[in-house]
Amino acid sequence: MLSWEADVEAHALREQGWTISAIARHLGHDRKTVRAYLSGARVPQQRLRREPTVTEPFLQYCRLRLVEDPHLWASTLFDELTGLGFAGSYPSLTAAIRTHRLRPHCEPCHASTGRDAAVITHPPGEETQWDWVELPNPPAPWGVGANAHLLVGSLAHSGRWRAVLAESEDFPHLVEALDRVTRKLGGLTRGWRFDRMATVCSPSSGTVSAAFAQVAKHYGVTVELCPPRHGNRKGVVEKANHAAAQRWWRTVADDATTVAAERGLDELCARLDGRVRRRGGEKVTVGALADAERLRPAPAAAFPAELAVVRTVSAQALVSLRGNRYSVPPGLGGAQVMVRARLGSDQVRIVTATGATVAVHRRAPDGAGAMIRDDGHVRALETRVLQAFTDAPRCRGKVRRPAGQAALTEAARLRGSQGAPGSAGPVGGSGPAERVVIDLATYAALVPVAARATSTPTGSSSGGGSTGGGAPAGGEGR
Repeated sequence: MLSWEADVEAHALREQGWTISAIARHLGHDRKTVRAYLSGARVPQQRLRREPTVTEPFLQYCRLRLVEDPHLWASTLFDELTGLGFAGSYPSLTAAIRTHRLRPHCEPCHASTGRDAAVITHPPGEETQWDWVELPNPPAPWGVGANAHLLVGSLAHSGRWRAVLAESEDFPHLVEALDRVTRKLGGLTRGWRFDRMATVCSPSSGTVSAAFAQVAKHYGVTVELCPPRHGNRKGVVEKANHAAAQRWWRTVADDATTVAAERGLDELCARLDGRVRRRGGEKVTVGALADAERLRPAPAAAFPAELAVVRTVSAQALVSLRGNRYSVPPGLGGAQVMVRARLGSDQVRIVTATGATVAVHRRAPDGAGAMIRDDGHVRALETRVLQAFTDAPRCRGKVRRPAGQAALTEAARLRGSQGAPGSAGPVGGSGPAERVVIDLATYAALVPVAARATSTPTGSSSGGGSTGGGAPAGGEGR
């Protein structure tokens, strides 16, 4: 491919009488390429698109096979064509499938692609779109596992969005996050739109759950659900999700707290309210559009769902919750307890695994860094610590301390039980339970007389009689 400068130079040299071969050597290109540019067959900075080299009989076979099975792999189809005599390459086959649009559109698998999309109008104050975003690799001190959870709410008309972090996506945390984001947005629209999340509806039937119906009644909103596999119906909040992930989450520091991270997200949202939009041919900002939506005020109190989170008691008999610490009775260090807090209430209850309530505190504002301690807990903890206090020096490690008399007596008893009759080891073995006879009296008591007679060594006599052997009776052996 020639640039415009090379094309101009080639035409000038041709006018000066240069041959095509000389121009090609001068420009460093092939003669056929130079000839095509001089004749006008090719235009500078535009590559020639090569048509896929798949002949017509193979195209028809490909079309028939992909109609039968729209999900047939191109590699499988390539294997079949090779067996039919196809001499082209695999890239040429895939290019032919794309160019000739041989693969049919599958609506269940591509519900939002390959089809027309309608423009959805959103009147002011009509709809708020909601969605959870799972953010991978959160800072380790947050203690939320592999993913952090962000609930994003966006006004469909203006595009203003706000978001809050949550420990999980269960029903109480969803209700709390909905309330917080609603107040950050400035009020309520007439309806809320969700995808088919299990905490809002039955994913299979799309029926709103009884629990969430009470939430909707509390806030006075209608609930709209997206059709199955049609998440683009709430495209406004999907764009907000993308902005939150790319412009905020990627920059969250490892040592950032959840409060600091949310503060940074709020600052980003405030800056994005300055985005420019055109309405009726005039420029207007997102913030101005949102202020003109005239949202309804949120209820004075949140829906009374009860949060329940698991916490581990510290060595100081303290439990952490939302940037504050609450005391429990001493003796629970290292144990897991359930911290319960009802939305709209100013109390925090701490319950053990057995269901016993061990502490009730007045809840401090989230992120205040307060330490709430009961006087009884403080006194009991101090008493327990003082009772366990000692000023004795630590035991020395390099000392000689042999076994005492009691241990020696027990060891002797164990050795005696191992050597008792009937406690011998396995047959043919020489374990510690095998008994060795060294007393001849014991031997005489154990071995029969006949056995002792037959076991007399050769060449010895007993009572003047010969036991057999080499010499005759009464004679001297040689």
